[in-house]
Amino acid sequence: MEILYIVMPAYNEEENISNVVKSWYPLLDGKSENSRLVVADSGSTDRTHAILMNLKKDYPKLEVLTNTEKQHGPKLIALYDYAIKHKADYLFQTDSDGQTNPEEFNSFWEQRKEYMGIFGHRIKRGDGNMRAFVEKVVCFILKIYFGVNLPDANAPFRLMNVHTLEKYLYKLPENYNLPNIMITTYYSYYHEKMKFCPISFKPRQGGKNSINISKIVKIGWKAVGDFKKLKKEMK
Repeated sequence: MEILYIVMPAYNEEENISNVVKSWYPLLDGKSENSRLVVADSGSTDRTHAILMNLKKDYPKLEVLTNTEKQHGPKLIALYDYAIKHKADYLFQTDSDGQTNPEEFNSFWEQRKEYMGIFGHRIKRGDGNMRAFVEKVVCFILKIYFGVNLPDANAPFRLMNVHTLEKYLYKLPENYNLPNIMITTYYSYYHEKMKFCPISFKPRQGGKNSINISKIVKIGWKAVGDFKKLKKEMK
């Protein structure tokens, strides 16, 4: 049976983490016994870590990484690296804020052998028009720099063949801020067999988003420089 790793970064998600783990954990049923739900929780200043440790008593396939950097991007890279090193066959990434719907996972899973990567497309977003606009700008910049046409480069709802993911993950620095954007770009640029599927995207279910628009602008400005460097390495 195939090994599935469901991975998610977490930071100060005490209001969401319990419900998120409980709703995603059942998707490990019917997969290899070596399948896992892995949460990266480094730097949380609320009760997120304590809640996760308590959940492990009832959810034995739940694992918690605490030795990653605090930021979202490096946590994702650490999670992907963890899945690769533990010989997962497939990796599914989502976030821990309750904005994605576990019921939409199975349609991705059913197509896993047809595509090396299946990526969510947030046609309607519950997190505001500004974030939707930022995503459109990102996709426009990626088209200019890399010549790729992506409807949604950064959706936290993606099922990837781990062997294919491994080809691209280590092209990125361990502390890179936007790994999902670049991984989606790599898949398209190198013509991996990939697909975008519409997904729902709810408003944050509780707590406060740690990344506001001001931070997004700063990250985006730095990303432009990073894109230039990464493009040179792709030639």
